[in-house]
Amino acid sequence: MTTLVLPRARGLWPTLARDPMMLCGLALLLALVALAMLAPWITWHDPAALAPRLRLKPISEGYWLGTDSLGRDLFSRVLYGGRLSITLAALVAVISVCAGLALGILAGYFRRLDGFIMRIIDGIMAIPGLLLAIAMVALGGASIPTMVIAISIPEIPRVARLVRSVVLSVREEPYVEASLGMGTRTVRVLWRHVLPSTINPLVVQATFICASAILIEAVLGFLGLGFPPEIPSLGSIISEGRAFFQRAPWIVLFPGAYLALLILSINLFGDALRDRLDPRMARKRNG
Repeated sequence: MTTLVLPRARGLWPTLARDPMMLCGLALLLALVALAMLAPWITWHDPAALAPRLRLKPISEGYWLGTDSLGRDLFSRVLYGGRLSITLAALVAVISVCAGLALGILAGYFRRLDGFIMRIIDGIMAIPGLLLAIAMVALGGASIPTMVIAISIPEIPRVARLVRSVVLSVREEPYVEASLGMGTRTVRVLWRHVLPSTINPLVVQATFICASAILIEAVLGFLGLGFPPEIPSLGSIISEGRAFFQRAPWIVLFPGAYLALLILSINLFGDALRDRLDPRMARKRNG
């Protein structure tokens, strides 16, 4: 029976101590997420409050990151924008992983469904993800449900193909065949033997889905297809600040830096987690 190699709580700190990349990525990610989630308590300006007389004000004691072209506090807008991006990315990861897991198990374990499911997945993958998101947002409007669905659809086939490849290899293992030969029900075999084998690759894939979702949401906001102006998002903040970059570069630099660090931290943690959980990477590291 396949066992999980996810580190237990007791062994988490030694694992992090032996892997500086994972430790740095996780620490940076937790710091950025904490700032975003605590935005209502660590900011004292309404991110949507207009103050034209304070427009393009540089960094000061009352405005830690300055103000934008409408006098809105950039510090609160960046944190609220990051909060929106992180929440949306988490929803996209959960939906993509759950839907892809179900499709991948069905395609990999049940041979009669394999061809039908994989042809649908191939058709979805033939459509560029960003173009599909732009079309869905343009038709359905820029709401959180629409954005989550638009970004999740291109990610589901990637998860399904990953799970299918794992299930195809596990299905032929002797312990699975022995369990079936003993009359174990299919549902129990999937739950006890097949599903645990998919957890590690899914955890790693979920981190990359989060980074991709944050980037796509920022691109949509930058192109003017994101959330309404009263809802701060990192992409829209950068887009609005382009015209004032030479006079007030902080409008673009600070949200851009937060976005870059957020994606970088997720990718650093995801890469280190993949190296830790992938048996082939572990063998290369130990060898």
